[in-house]
Amino acid sequence: MYGVIFHAFILALGLILPLGVQNVYIFNQGAVHSSFLRTLPVIITAIICDTLLISLAVLGVSVVVLEFYWIKTILFLVGIFFLIFMGFVTWKSKPKALNKQQSIAYDSKKQILFALSVSLLNPHAILDTVGVLGTSSLKYDGIEKIVFTIVCILVSWIWFISLGIAGKIAGKMDKSGRFIIILNKFSACVMWGTAIYISYSFI
Repeated sequence: MYGVIFHAFILALGLILPLGVQNVYIFNQGAVHSSFLRTLPVIITAIICDTLLISLAVLGVSVVVLEFYWIKTILFLVGIFFLIFMGFVTWKSKPKALNKQQSIAYDSKKQILFALSVSLLNPHAILDTVGVLGTSSLKYDGIEKIVFTIVCILVSWIWFISLGIAGKIAGKMDKSGRFIIILNKFSACVMWGTAIYISYSFI
């Protein structure tokens, strides 16, 4: 059983560690909000989405759905256009300290909407979850598969909460707002880079 736990932990951590749109967005929201509680909507939404994707991947449902070419095509196209759009929005955003009328410190509704988008409209992340976690879970049955799934889910929960906290700490240390500006530019580049990568993979 320890082998199953270790396997699930390493796989889940390996998938979630790379700097992607979802990670950057959560860190960004942690940095720009006045308190950690205001970041909870985006963290909880990301946790729910990841829990859903991991569960579907282990159950094999997502594999069946993505076998349909038209579904995969729509997912890729919507994801690419969304990432390009979000990149422009993020690039132009400024922290409240510098611009009170234009900030990326979204309210709860916008946080949830964008968190849903970066979690469920990122084909690269979805295909990774399906391809790696879904495929790896096939070697387990019964209680071992349940343990594998729970460990993978717990890793994502801990990671997203930690990202929000890290972002909050970074935001508190940045009194001038310059770090947030740089972070926004960097976030936008990550989104555009992901869109280009997805486009290349799709072609």
